[in-house]
Amino acid sequence: MLNLEQASYRFGSFSLHADFELTASSLTAVLGPSGAGKSTLLNIIAGFEPLAEGRLLIDGADVTTSPPATRPVSMVFQDNNVFPHLTLWQNAALGVATNLKLDAAQHAAVDEALSQVGLSSLAQRKPSDVSGGERQRVALARVLLRPTKVLLLDEPFAALDPGLRAAMLQLVADLTRERKLVTLLVTHQPEEIRASAGHVVFVDGGIATAPQTTAHFFASKDAAVLSYLGRPPSSRATSTSA
Repeated sequence: MLNLEQASYRFGSFSLHADFELTASSLTAVLGPSGAGKSTLLNIIAGFEPLAEGRLLIDGADVTTSPPATRPVSMVFQDNNVFPHLTLWQNAALGVATNLKLDAAQHAAVDEALSQVGLSSLAQRKPSDVSGGERQRVALARVLLRPTKVLLLDEPFAALDPGLRAAMLQLVADLTRERKLVTLLVTHQPEEIRASAGHVVFVDGGIATAPQTTAHFFASKDAAVLSYLGRPPSSRATSTSA
């Protein structure tokens, strides 16, 4: 479980406020206009940006002032997730030991993680020899090998074609349920998360709203949501008498 309690972030004239709770085993999409603070929200949770006020708790533990390396949080970015000189297996194994000195149990754990993301047959290939989607799956395998409770994804599939993005989103949703993770995904493709994300956090106007179900979000009549989705506001019929 992840709790942001009366949390506020400020940088110059920009501010972001959040006060909500997220439970495990559900993928939550983070949506909103460009520049609204979606990536900032993830950076706050990861510990890369400090809170000015409020608290951040993970499974009841206050991590508000904890450095990023000590938080049970993993983050996957759009690119730069793999080292080109290492094999896919070695890239994944970095999630266990950065010196790549693994015992038999750890070796088996890496094999299992690669199997989960469908990369067993490609384990000894270099990143340059595989597709973009396969490189992103390596990044997922690596974070699954860490003692992660919270998984943050900042547009990691933006460069992939629509079919592959859909497959990767479903993989993330499945792994979130299997690993009982709190997963947040920033995306600029709202329609793509209908089938995979259980909830949506909408960021706009300096507020990260409390999570709502995906169905409720897409049915919203809120003017900010309608504007973001590119839908005209409903016009109320008026009647006139002659």
